[in-house]
Amino acid sequence: MAQKNTLRYVILGLLSKEPMAGYDIKKAFEGEIGDFWYSNHSQIYPELSRMEQEGFIVGHEEVVGSKLTKKKYTVTEAGKALFNEWLAESLSSLPPTRDEFAMKVYFMDSSEDPLLSALFQEEILRHEEKLDYLQSRWKALFSETGSEQTHFGHALILERAIRREQDLLAWLHEAYKRLPSKK
Repeated sequence: MAQKNTLRYVILGLLSKEPMAGYDIKKAFEGEIGDFWYSNHSQIYPELSRMEQEGFIVGHEEVVGSKLTKKKYTVTEAGKALFNEWLAESLSSLPPTRDEFAMKVYFMDSSEDPLLSALFQEEILRHEEKLDYLQSRWKALFSETGSEQTHFGHALILERAIRREQDLLAWLHEAYKRLPSKK
């Protein structure tokens, strides 16, 4: 089965919320969307062009300042239909996992490998920082009563990310304690 171009559906989802310029979409990938989906501008702009040619979105030039213009995109009826079809589709498989930390640990055969302790310390720090970031996002977005219901899906995904980091940190700390130098 051919791999589905999920990027176009993410873009349609963003544009379903509000009209956006390519730069705004790129910024969304650097913020909230980037917490669970990665794309860079070299993928976004060509996809916007394809989607516009296929009739799923339409771009409108807007004047910004005295001379600059930017192109804001909106979803067409065909784009809304395509997005809704995608939302209704069953997930075909689990996403592939690429975890460099796991690969490094896998190939360290001795629990006394001097690199192992440093590797775990670095990974713990990275995930503590990620958890802090996610928890601060939660506070910023959902501290007001009822705000979870307004953006229910977003709240669920952010909660999942927080729990994933908490569980991973618990495992990292347990595994780190099992290293010979930590007993």
